[in-house]
Amino acid sequence: MFDRYDTGEQAILVHIFFSQDKDTEDLQEFESLVSSAGVEALHVITGSRKAPHPKYYVGEGKAVEIAEAVKTSGASVVLFDHALSPAQERNLESLCQCRVIDRTGLILDIFAQRARTHEGKLQVELAQLRHLATRLVRGWTHLERQKGGIGLRGPGETQLETDRRLLRNRITLILSRLERVEKSREQGRRARNRAEVPTVSLVGYTNAGKSTLFNRLTQAGVYVADQLFATLDPTLRRIEVDDVGDTVLADTVGFIRHLPHDLVAAFKATLQETREATLLLHIVDASDVRSQENIAAVDAVLAEIEADEIPELLVMNKIDMLDDFVPRIDRNEENVPVRVWLSSQTGEGIPLLFQALTERLSGEIAQHELRLPPQAGRLRSRFYQLQAIEKEWIEDDGSVGMIVRLPIIDWRRLCKQENELADYLV
Repeated sequence: MFDRYDTGEQAILVHIFFSQDKDTEDLQEFESLVSSAGVEALHVITGSRKAPHPKYYVGEGKAVEIAEAVKTSGASVVLFDHALSPAQERNLESLCQCRVIDRTGLILDIFAQRARTHEGKLQVELAQLRHLATRLVRGWTHLERQKGGIGLRGPGETQLETDRRLLRNRITLILSRLERVEKSREQGRRARNRAEVPTVSLVGYTNAGKSTLFNRLTQAGVYVADQLFATLDPTLRRIEVDDVGDTVLADTVGFIRHLPHDLVAAFKATLQETREATLLLHIVDASDVRSQENIAAVDAVLAEIEADEIPELLVMNKIDMLDDFVPRIDRNEENVPVRVWLSSQTGEGIPLLFQALTERLSGEIAQHELRLPPQAGRLRSRFYQLQAIEKEWIEDDGSVGMIVRLPIIDWRRLCKQENELADYLV
């Protein structure tokens, strides 16, 4: 589709520091991303700036340095650990005479390699097309406007306009297919809600050990690797939790700092499992020196997908990589488990996790007495749908008194959707 330079497996990496302290952890994470994409880094170029340069993102001298490095090393691609504008990408490609890919493009490439299911492939293609839409002009700079005259009268569009239209059509088609996938997922969720099966969703920074823990709890045999974004497609399995019964466990895609917004939007159907969960198991790599920053990055994405209200249990994983660390449960002032320390690799602390799940899933119940006026019939039917009514009676004034009992997450969700609910509490 594009008249582009050939891409290869050898790259020049570029990382710019914008603060006083050079945070080398960011650079290490970028190198892990590059390695996960199966690319060999020939040379790493770093620099410091107060703000990005409008033409090349880096300064003009640094841009020439990058071009020289490409020429001397024979690299066929330059990877930037930053989001570049289409113009910056175009200017750098023209200077370096090779393909230039920014952080978003790199993450999209990893996702394209890892997608296995039909849904995963659709989601990746959607994110790629949205990213590409702003950069189409770069691919057709060699084409003039279609000429008139005998035998040359076309549809009256430039090649670029034709391509944009095809791109829009493809995006519309993928969105309609993803809508069907989302509807089928929604039916599954409704069936689980009717059967009152709680859902526990694993979330966390990429490579925190979610899939290893998932396999440990379910024997599912999900692909596991010490690399970023090893898991892309969501997997659901049933586990048995004492005093709770059947519980659905969902393994999801890992999060990362500066996760491209297009990816969050494209993976809406997958992330819906997280938004509708009864409890989130937030898996943290306890051996990572940046664990607190990783927690903040995950919380930011949870807020973006409106899942920050869901009860959360922190799972501090990989304690086998810490010196003389014993598995334990940390509790808050109300004696509720808030943190479990374990190793999904060795299995240490897994019984403690099940104990914490039992306490959290059986204890998160809301009970309220309500008085609904006759005109609130729709709200009353919602409680019937949720099978939440414990007791119901008619008052002298015609209003309906009821005691409802339901999971606290369903109560919070209902309060958000029905603004007048608080007025009916007794």
